[in-house]
Amino acid sequence: MKAPWTGRVAVVTGGAGGLGRATARALARQGCRVALWDLDGAAAQAAAEALKAEGFSARGWGLDACDAGAVRAALAETEAAFGPVWLLDNNAGIVAKGDFLDQDEAAWDRTMAVNLRSHLVCTKAVLPGMVRRKSGHLVFIASAAGLLGVPGMALYSASKHAVVGFADSLRLELSRAKAGVGVTIVCPSFINTGMFDGASPPLLAGWLTPETVAERTVSAVRSNKVWVTEPWIVKTTPLVKTLPQPLVDRLASWLGIHDAMTGFKGRRG
Repeated sequence: MKAPWTGRVAVVTGGAGGLGRATARALARQGCRVALWDLDGAAAQAAAEALKAEGFSARGWGLDACDAGAVRAALAETEAAFGPVWLLDNNAGIVAKGDFLDQDEAAWDRTMAVNLRSHLVCTKAVLPGMVRRKSGHLVFIASAAGLLGVPGMALYSASKHAVVGFADSLRLELSRAKAGVGVTIVCPSFINTGMFDGASPPLLAGWLTPETVAERTVSAVRSNKVWVTEPWIVKTTPLVKTLPQPLVDRLASWLGIHDAMTGFKGRRG
């Protein structure tokens, strides 16, 4: 049976490993031609070769997704190789170790660049074509930390709150314009990719696998669903935040959210 998205072109930023690589594979299984964009070009090409070995259509590009010129060049090459981009998965992300006062301005700038600016730059590059064709989908990988503050994640949480606000506002702009472009915002808890090595997921959450989040994301795109919140306890966040703030804080502390980053070591290797 023909895959539902056969021939459609998907771009995944940060596609060389972790959630990006898992999402690229999930999209490829649906028939997409997948372009893996990553700062590590060799790793992106290796990930693409692994997909090709499974019989999928994929190519890797090395670029800085925060650099508008580099993104425009990669988009031109991607569309020359595969055709118009139908889906953009803004997945590139980093996390800096330590509380806010432990981090210098370089950490601020890099966190905001990778976690927010790359989403803005890549979206601005691909969206005009989607609007002209009245067809496309934008995926924004945010975080549960984009819905609730977490000690030890001030910069990361700030960047992910910004992604949530940008993506949701853009969704409404596109809906008002009847642009034909869908938006999905993904807010998972801790994913077991090595990015949060040493952290402790809250009670009732546990580690998510990148494959689980990738499959939930693809399913949401298929049904044009706006929000992906995993695991189930993250889905309660909007309701919990209607409670008095002292109660919200006590509940978060009891669940272990306030201590989640205590043992954080940073990415392995």
